Amino acid sequence: MNETVAAPAGAQRTTERRPNLWSKVPEVTAFFWIIKVLATTVGETAADYLNANLHLGLTGTTLVMSVFLIAALIAQFRTRRYVPGVYWLAIVFISVVGTLITDNLTDHFGLSLWVSSGLFATALAATFFAWYRREGTLSIHSINTPRREAFYWLTILFTFALGTAAGDLMAEKLSLGYLPSAFIFAALIGVVALVQRVGRLSPVLTFWLAYILTRPLGASIGDFLSQARSDGGLGLGTTTTSLIFLVGILALTAYLTVTRADQIGRDEAA
Repeated sequence: MNETVAAPAGAQRTTERRPNLWSKVPEVTAFFWIIKVLATTVGETAADYLNANLHLGLTGTTLVMSVFLIAALIAQFRTRRYVPGVYWLAIVFISVVGTLITDNLTDHFGLSLWVSSGLFATALAATFFAWYRREGTLSIHSINTPRREAFYWLTILFTFALGTAAGDLMAEKLSLGYLPSAFIFAALIGVVALVQRVGRLSPVLTFWLAYILTRPLGASIGDFLSQARSDGGLGLGTTTTSLIFLVGILALTAYLTVTRADQIGRDEAA
């Protein structure tokens, strides 16, 4: 689901004043969506693994993973251009932290999944509004300044938290089950892709709709693979599921590092 640049008036003047015109995010290719789904699945299963299997508890897991996320984002902001290993490491950590934020609101504060879904949807909409109002574009091809990158990562965090809440809401509260929920979210992504293909919606809008929907898709897949058969899963466990998907992420990231198949060039980023 490729995205086109929607640059605001005056954007050329902004980029001309800046020495670094390389985009800090990858090109939207099939590799992008595959790794994104893998990362969202890891976010779901790794959070459960650290919380239960390593007995860190929800609070301890949240603190540890937040520290790792901050370190990964510092490394990401310090890069001058998109680096696959740094970028996708930050995505994995923000996926885990986004899951933990929703889990904390549900388990520690007793917030219903209906309320948390609405809360994160509102926060996401507010972030989009502030981003567009300040920068005049929501295109990921324009992530070439620190402020735009800050908006980008805040948006990503809210998409993961919202996706976790929405996925759990459908699979557990509405009793649809993990696998049916995954099929529903996959079908919704297919509808978004079809609508873009026939030219009914902006590519920027369809990109973000698909990005939001891949989070509950990955969460539903992760729960289906890891949860016990009695709970509607395959019973692989969080350890095995996390390792399988982490290996996939590492392999694809290594491939992209070597081939640079998903890098946006200087002219296109500008």
